[in-house]
Amino acid sequence: MVFTYLDAFDPNTEEVKALKAHYQQGGLGDMVLKRRIEGILQDMLAPIRARREELAKDPDYVFDILRQGTAKARALTQQTLDEVRDALGMFSFEARR
Repeated sequence: MVFTYLDAFDPNTEEVKALKAHYQQGGLGDMVLKRRIEGILQDMLAPIRARREELAKDPDYVFDILRQGTAKARALTQQTLDEVRDALGMFSFEARR
C-alpha cells in the first residue's frame, strides 16, 4: 500500500523503483517507507497549512469570500433552473403569482 502512495506522490521515480526492488529482495522495513511517505506528504501539505493559518487570522475575509461565492452560486443555480423550466415548458413559481 505504501508503494501506491509513493508512486502517486514521490517525485523521485527512480529512487522509488530502487526501493521496490530492495523491498522485494528483503531487508527494507515498512517503517522506512512509511517515514518516507510521511515526509513527502508533510512537505506537500506545509504550504496549505501555512495558508490556512494565515486565513484563520482574518475570519471576516473568509466569510466575505464565502458570501460572495454563495451569491454567485445562487445566481447560477437560478439561471440553470430557469433554463430547465423553460426547456420543459414549466413556469417558475414567481411567474404564477
